[in-house]
Amino acid sequence: MRWQGGRRGGGIEDRRGAGGAVAGGGIGVMVLAAIGYFVFGIDPQTTTQLASQFGAQGQVEGERGTPEDEAGQFVDVIGTNLNDVWAQALPGYTPPNTVLYTQGTSTGCGFGQAAMGPFYCPADRSVYLDLSFWSQLEALGGSSGEFARAYVIAHEYGHHVQTLTGASDRVRQARQRASGQAQANRYSVALELQADCYAGVWAANAARVSNGQVALEAGDLQAGLQTASAIGDDALQGRSGRVSPESFTHGSSEQRMTWLRRGYEAGHPSACDTFQGL
Repeated sequence: MRWQGGRRGGGIEDRRGAGGAVAGGGIGVMVLAAIGYFVFGIDPQTTTQLASQFGAQGQVEGERGTPEDEAGQFVDVIGTNLNDVWAQALPGYTPPNTVLYTQGTSTGCGFGQAAMGPFYCPADRSVYLDLSFWSQLEALGGSSGEFARAYVIAHEYGHHVQTLTGASDRVRQARQRASGQAQANRYSVALELQADCYAGVWAANAARVSNGQVALEAGDLQAGLQTASAIGDDALQGRSGRVSPESFTHGSSEQRMTWLRRGYEAGHPSACDTFQGL
């Protein structure tokens, strides 16, 4: 993926090394915890509130700007490009805060942990990234390519877009009215698949808004599709036991690949109506 010449917005909040870490048990434990998050679809706001009982309290303020390391610069360039795409696609768009942290950090939703994977907190409109997740992603069968990582970031920005459009609130209300957990889960799946579709929309427009400085290269889309497949509910549940479609909260591998590809091929968020028929 081409990105190193891309514009940097300098809006990254870097809390790495700022404290608030949660004790961990190595990559195996982190992978299992990630499976639990992705498979069971616990809302990050709920998870972090529970985790706050065991983690550090109080808001940590990190250094703002563009990180000096390559991994941090990658997040800044991709995030800036995402903001440029959405500023054109969505009237009134305002960027989320993007926070880098290590192991654990305070959030507007409670205490966040790396084991949850990347997540978006609607309470403070922030995307939280512990970059050790890239190793977890590969352990789950995702691609090691840079676009695979960018896809994950773009998915979380998609949740920010859903907060701005009101889709997240509508899903929360629909889940509360649902007749049972299986029906409630279908709304969660639609929300997650739309975020995948939005990631595809971004990928289709990345080069256009950056004059080609941020762009997919040969094999990148396939790497993203491989990653979408690896984190499908059926793939993750298959690792840990019985596959139970009624408990899906993020979508099957095929669904996640389909909606990522659809967003990419259409290049416009109007193609991302994953709620039709619910």
